[in-house]
Amino acid sequence: PRDWDPEPPEAGAAAPGDPVMFRKVVRQSKFRHVFGQPVKNDQCYEDIRVSRVTWDSTFCTVNPKFLAVIVEASGGGAFLVLPLSKTGRIDKAYPTVCGHTGPVLDIDWCPHNDEVIASGSEDCTVMVWQIPENGLSSPLTEPVVVLEGHTKRVGIITWHPTARNVLLSAGCDNVVLIWNVGTAEELYRLDSLHPDLIYNISWNRNGSLFCSACKDKSVRIIDPRRGTLVAEQEKAHEGARPMRAIFLADGKVFTTGFSRMSERQLALWDPENFGEPMALQELDSSNGALLPFYDPDTNVVYVCGKGDSSIRYFEITDEPPYIHFLNTFTSKEPQRGMGSMPKRGLEVSKCEIARFYKLHERKCEPIVMTVPRKSDLFQDDLYPDTAGPEAALEAEEWVSGRDANPILISLREAYVPSKQRDLKVSRRNVLSDSRPAAAPGSTHPGASVSAASTNIATPSRSLAGAGEAGKLEEVMQELRALRALVKEQGERIGRLEEQLGRMENGDA
Repeated sequence: PRDWDPEPPEAGAAAPGDPVMFRKVVRQSKFRHVFGQPVKNDQCYEDIRVSRVTWDSTFCTVNPKFLAVIVEASGGGAFLVLPLSKTGRIDKAYPTVCGHTGPVLDIDWCPHNDEVIASGSEDCTVMVWQIPENGLSSPLTEPVVVLEGHTKRVGIITWHPTARNVLLSAGCDNVVLIWNVGTAEELYRLDSLHPDLIYNISWNRNGSLFCSACKDKSVRIIDPRRGTLVAEQEKAHEGARPMRAIFLADGKVFTTGFSRMSERQLALWDPENFGEPMALQELDSSNGALLPFYDPDTNVVYVCGKGDSSIRYFEITDEPPYIHFLNTFTSKEPQRGMGSMPKRGLEVSKCEIARFYKLHERKCEPIVMTVPRKSDLFQDDLYPDTAGPEAALEAEEWVSGRDANPILISLREAYVPSKQRDLKVSRRNVLSDSRPAAAPGSTHPGASVSAASTNIATPSRSLAGAGEAGKLEEVMQELRALRALVKEQGERIGRLEEQLGRMENGDA
């Protein structure tokens, strides 16, 4: 049991002059009993030579289709892209994405297309890649688009959460660039806001602002379209070692860093009143940078230290002390990096609320976080509607000043693979014609396809003609009716189960 709340004694329980008595009261939370479990050995990805580059990146990113890991590469930079089902030993000759001329420092899957990934490298470029639907069968050397604008290595890559084709990159030149990947153009250049190395950047929920942690110990909140500083905390953490800052769903900022005595810390800040932290906790005196992963649906933050062998998790609430320690998952091996599966890739039938992909020296090990529940029915309280793969805005709309929250989807039928996205049509090739054409006879799947369009479709797959459109509309109507029926039945089952539970407990 954690988080004891002191309560005054009941009347008559203590005579005047007696020491104050405390009754232990456990703070109720459905996440208090979350437990982590590594998968069996045959479900791990073995014999992966994880990159040894000295950079505080996660080295790993994952989505419902693919796992991507930055690996050691001779004469350039490379990363592996594996279909999630390709577990076991990975052959040394397995093809990689290897178009960079320097080590890859950061990678990030596009949230609006599970086959598009961006990478930043020591060669000062950002590249966007189209991964074939079934994974790589040969090395991928041709990116769909190369974004050149940084003068030093590019260590941070992060996609806009709600606008299609908008990508942010930050380099060791202390410059933040925001790109429209669809036209390969630079939208915004923020080159005067950071006087020192940028440790990390995190968008807020609707992508109107981002926060950054910098080597000068400041956490800044920045409006990228205006290029202005909205708020700044000059000494978020006193220590000189790397820190991290992430936006929470309600607009607060969660940071990890070090104290002056080199103890690791967590803090929660309200940007409206940046002077003092709402909460500050000291963890331990290890020296690995803390990487926070945040789940906006459950308000749980998972904190993984580089070189640690544990994952601590905390619930963020509106009442003091705001940051509530839940539990620690511990294993024997230290972690080199960590990837986190988006909510729509989890198995809701097993009450899985998070899945991490932990990088060892030579392998990647999935770790499943589960809330123990007896019922095998869908648990509404664990799975509120979550961000889906559809973009809420086009890049041009975001540039014009519009903001939108993510388009939410229900996870009730999440474990049934949806074929819906295959029906959508790529309306136009959004890549600019100025991009160098692929070499004649090029067979690379990504070489001539529009990476940025969220649903990339070849002309042969596109729907044409009014008859096809009519059929599509019929299918969509049937699908909607079916969804409504499933939802209705699910609610009915939930009510019946509740009644049954009351009868079993003798309440009815």
